[in-house]
Amino acid sequence: MRSIQSTLFTLLVASSAAFADTTLNLTQGVSPISHDVYELHMTVFWICVVIGIVVFGAMFYSMIYHRKSRGAKPAEFHSHLWVEIAWTIVPVLILVLMAIPATKVLFNMNNEEDEALTIKVTGYQWKWHYDYIEDGVSFFSNLATPLDQINNKAPKTAGYLRDVDHPVVIPIHKKVRFLITSNDVNHAWWVPDFAVKRDAISGFINEAWAVVDKPGTYYGQCAELCGINHAFMPIVVIATSEQGYKDWVAKQKGQATQGEAETNKLWTLQDLMKNGEQIYSRVCAACHQPTGTGLPPTFPALKGSKIATGPIPDHVNIVFNGKSGTAMQAFKSQLSDVELASVITYERNAWGNSTGTMVQPIQIKALRDGKSMEDALATQPSATAATPAPTTTPPTDNAAAPTSGNVPTSTPASEAKPAEAATPAATTNTGTAPASTVTPTAPTASSTPPTATAGAETPAASPADQLKAAMARGEKVYLNTCAVCHQPAGTGLPPTFPALKGSKIATGPVEGHLAIVLNGKQGTAMQAFKDQLNDQDLADVITYERNAWDNSTGTLVTPEQIKAARNQGQKQ
Repeated sequence: MRSIQSTLFTLLVASSAAFADTTLNLTQGVSPISHDVYELHMTVFWICVVIGIVVFGAMFYSMIYHRKSRGAKPAEFHSHLWVEIAWTIVPVLILVLMAIPATKVLFNMNNEEDEALTIKVTGYQWKWHYDYIEDGVSFFSNLATPLDQINNKAPKTAGYLRDVDHPVVIPIHKKVRFLITSNDVNHAWWVPDFAVKRDAISGFINEAWAVVDKPGTYYGQCAELCGINHAFMPIVVIATSEQGYKDWVAKQKGQATQGEAETNKLWTLQDLMKNGEQIYSRVCAACHQPTGTGLPPTFPALKGSKIATGPIPDHVNIVFNGKSGTAMQAFKSQLSDVELASVITYERNAWGNSTGTMVQPIQIKALRDGKSMEDALATQPSATAATPAPTTTPPTDNAAAPTSGNVPTSTPASEAKPAEAATPAATTNTGTAPASTVTPTAPTASSTPPTATAGAETPAASPADQLKAAMARGEKVYLNTCAVCHQPAGTGLPPTFPALKGSKIATGPVEGHLAIVLNGKQGTAMQAFKDQLNDQDLADVITYERNAWDNSTGTLVTPEQIKAARNQGQKQ
């Protein structure tokens, strides 16, 4: 009997030690927190092993040596004071011994001070958006697995359901702070190697941090059931050297500059279709299906639909602004000008739609800059194209003649290479977000460079046109920067985030509004934006807040006023 007990004990210890080195155990990770969490886990694990051995050992010993067949007679007693004291005090002491290291780790996990880099992470259905606050880089990260692999029509690769089109890049040996929130439903950003798992909740920001010890590629996923495509929200983080990170940032900014050139050039129908098919496969096919047949009634068909074959302005408007109360979200802040023009053109000409009409990226850019839909669709690429484009002539013989309600773009005379997207596309276009979808991005980054928007406020423009253009730009800044707290409708989340709609700040003296946006308000959640936004963005967003949601003050704030307020603050 003793040999059996010894054998069982040896197997228990050996198996426990073996499990510590297998995938059944926690990963040791690559950050200080992950190491602390692993050590805490192993400490608690061995305490539990010892308790288990003592408790089950006593049980088995009693069952074996005090069984009836051996003639054992149970003792008769009602209670034993010292036994009851012992089995109360001993567990308390064990819990205290376990609580001390656990508390230290917990406090350390929530110490976000002295960070070298801050990344804002926003969950969408079903993709992630990343904002590098200090470096002005912003992009969406989407599942890169082709639909053919998901539908078992092609062999699955090694990165099946794990790879993304735009991974997160961070420097090693630097403290990276993650600000985690959501644009729609609840998500959870989880990277096991960092020991980081934080809920992403709309209207709230959770914090986490990591210092990665060694370079490499680390995988994670959404850990909160967030809808039909929950399984298709992977996370990929590449940790590289500090110089490698700087080179990556420079490359991202270079791509943004290249994207501006791609926007301004003249595109052919063939190139737009080729690029649009790729965008549609990544962004729209999960809901509207690769064949455009949709999944009615939630996801209507695009093949032969009134939207895809009807007037261009209606098509552009629903893709650009979404449709409130439906699963169709706004993509104006999720896709670049080139991507939007390409996917709209593809939808209008694929699956037998064959309208022969197309949209140029420069027209989407004009719409972003505050032009009316009619004026934006009348905008033509610059004369630097190979040959001037004919005015609003469809590129096929059977296309309808242009009208004010259906304004196709020009037929290019030369071939242009398909544009490479300046920003990654989303994984799918479904979700519950309304048209004013919040898409947080780095405060200093803007999809429209200042030089592109400067023309919106020319001396020849009337005050009404200037206000309209500023409102359009300000709405974009507001959605990117302020809406996560004050909400797209300006209703806020009182009392922490007060409403702007009808507020004394937004409808009162403009000087007070300037001061609180520039300098923040001490003791509240309102931070200073004077170092986060440039003069143009500050002027536009304040103008928007003073005129949106029926505030209608008629106030137009200019960059010169912002500059004067900055100078006054420096003198004080």
